[in-house]
Amino acid sequence: MLAISILGYLLLNLGIGLWASRRVSTTRDFILAGRSLPLVLAASATFATWFGSETILGAPAEFIKHGVLGIIEDPFGAALCLFLVGMFFARRFYKMNIITFCDFFRIRYGRKAELLSAILIIPSYFSWIAAQLMAMGIVLKVVLGWSLTGCIVLSAVVVILYTIWGGMWSISITDFLQTIMIIVGLTFVAVILYQKTGGLSSITAKLPDGFFRFYPDFTFQGSVHYFAAWITIGLGSIPQQDVFQRVMAAKSADTSVRATYIASFMYLTVALIPLFIALCGHLLYPEMEKEGGQMIIPNMVLLHTPLPMQILFFGALVSAILSTTASAIMAPAAVLGENIIKFFNPKLTDRQLLRIMRLGIVGITAVCIGMATTRESIFELVAESSAFSLVSLFVPLAAGLYWKKTNTLGCLLSMSVGLLAWLICLQLNTEFPPMLYGLLASFFGMWIGTLINSGQQETERFD
Repeated sequence: MLAISILGYLLLNLGIGLWASRRVSTTRDFILAGRSLPLVLAASATFATWFGSETILGAPAEFIKHGVLGIIEDPFGAALCLFLVGMFFARRFYKMNIITFCDFFRIRYGRKAELLSAILIIPSYFSWIAAQLMAMGIVLKVVLGWSLTGCIVLSAVVVILYTIWGGMWSISITDFLQTIMIIVGLTFVAVILYQKTGGLSSITAKLPDGFFRFYPDFTFQGSVHYFAAWITIGLGSIPQQDVFQRVMAAKSADTSVRATYIASFMYLTVALIPLFIALCGHLLYPEMEKEGGQMIIPNMVLLHTPLPMQILFFGALVSAILSTTASAIMAPAAVLGENIIKFFNPKLTDRQLLRIMRLGIVGITAVCIGMATTRESIFELVAESSAFSLVSLFVPLAAGLYWKKTNTLGCLLSMSVGLLAWLICLQLNTEFPPMLYGLLASFFGMWIGTLINSGQQETERFD
């Protein structure tokens, strides 16, 4: 009965995507929902940007292994990212009235910077999309009993159709519904498990010392790794198209800013619930971890809740991952069409461009299926994605908005040198996180490029 209900839920989401397709006639409708989302939809869509596989399956597994210090990256770093977007970026981006994140690079730095930023941002999504497909495959494997590979392929087919049809409209509508459902479902499971454990005193008594420690040892190495955990998603996910398109989909600049603040608060609070559920499951049924820590919450729901709640929880979870995956796939497809294909063929009509974006969704998903079926950790896949954009795109983005002396050469050097340094450090397996070397190199590249072209006419700062 549960399997039939979840398959029906997938069909319902496809139905919403098909219904939403009636509102999609232009690329702006497809990518930004016509820039008309009210606060409720905008906030729920922004909250759901990452609230899916990483939050419910990946982070709880890390929490059980390493305590609070193991989850600084998510949810704390993710909540920080949304807060910073609202404080420093949302209003400025909204006023620019652009379609993709890479359009900013064209306006601020020129056509070469636009092309390079697009080339860099597309592969940064592959690990993230693969993580979502893996997560949905894990959930469907628990429910349907199929092989993981088969469940990943089924997930990919559903998400392709769902995304191609409805774009940001279908994502926003289902985000609102699944946000309510996932909060209710998680809270219900948490209350049941809390009662079974015997209360907080019983839980904390069985945990090792320092499990809830929020700060690392006061050593240089510990502090550096702690800082890296905060900025992996906290800064690395700021220069991302999926965050950008959710910010830009709001009906006004004020709505956009408020939505990011609300989403940040919701993410920080709601994301603590699956951590608590995983902790209770770890103490009550430690043998479940042998099947993989990422499976612990789905198994908890199957063991401790009645069928109606199982349907509610798994339906909401599938919907959450589905909407996250859809926007993640749509983001690089939009950049591919708007900033690469259109770069070489500027005479494309809007209808032709929309068709190219939809074809791009199919191609990108195919690549990510291969990654999802050959990797094991959702948490690691997400970290790879955020580090990629952090070392190549964050510095030119922030400098372009807040440092009027930056120029094209500085931007190009910042993106290239930062990425190169990160890749080299990955190969060398450096003692400190490779992303920090890449970020420093990106800063250095921007500074050098600005010095070399210091006599070049300064570009105007965006107010």
